[in-house]
Amino acid sequence: MTPWNLLEIDKALRVSWAAETCSPDDVAGWRPDNPAWGHCDITALIVHDLFGGDLVVGEVHRDGVQHGFHWWNRLSSGAELDLTREQFRQGQSIRAARVVERPPGPLPRRWAEYLLLRERVRKHLGVLPEPM
Repeated sequence: MTPWNLLEIDKALRVSWAAETCSPDDVAGWRPDNPAWGHCDITALIVHDLFGGDLVVGEVHRDGVQHGFHWWNRLSSGAELDLTREQFRQGQSIRAARVVERPPGPLPRRWAEYLLLRERVRKHLGVLPEPM
């Protein structure tokens, strides 16, 4: 396997995000100029496939009202890696972060989008580790 760097992983994700991989809850707001929109959960899972560590989820708030959840990664070193944080451009804040367990086997929700995004990323990076 050829070693990757974070720029290559970031680029592979960015060119792979699209409306058809966006969360159904967010697809109406997805635009090519904000490709990370609606991709945090499956992006965090792919980063977890690559690096392990913890999955972190927090509540998204804007103007005092919760508007869903946001996912990112905490690596085994303790460093937090959030490759989709840029999607929040309207003053949203993330609160009440907590570590969550990855569901075993196929995801109960977003499995098709995860597989599609994973395959697109694989085309850019080559062989990927099996999901954890």
